[in-house]
Amino acid sequence: MQQSESDYDPATAPIQGQRSRLRFTDFTFQRASDGRCTAEVELEWVEGHRVRGSATGQSSPTVDLRVAAEAALRAIEAFSEGAMAFDLIGAKAVRAFDANVVIVSVGNRRDGPRRLLGACLVEDDPCRGAVVAILSATNRVLGNFISTR
Repeated sequence: MQQSESDYDPATAPIQGQRSRLRFTDFTFQRASDGRCTAEVELEWVEGHRVRGSATGQSSPTVDLRVAAEAALRAIEAFSEGAMAFDLIGAKAVRAFDANVVIVSVGNRRDGPRRLLGACLVEDDPCRGAVVAILSATNRVLGNFISTR
């Protein structure tokens, strides 16, 4: 059914370019000479509505994954303006089925399942894979949040 101009209600119209998922737009990971690492994740919902999350820690192969995953969680929480809250339970790179996989476990402190799990096949960058695994783990609760927004 087509809508006439007189039926148009801007309050109920979708936001131009609105999507049902956040888009992963940027990721930086740096190791400093003092042995610390910093990760920053940028996510975009609609054109021009971007959020960033960052995390730092003492660099090591295991901690690097955690720092990247934490940055992704902080970006999601920034997007939700505090309505969502997560704890990173763990992040681990494993070899399975002749491939490298990053697996994350996330505790959800708000609505939805209390424990979330995500994974990402990794070719080159395990830290970036940790970010994608976080997005995989939080996809359903984030989608529910966006649909009620």
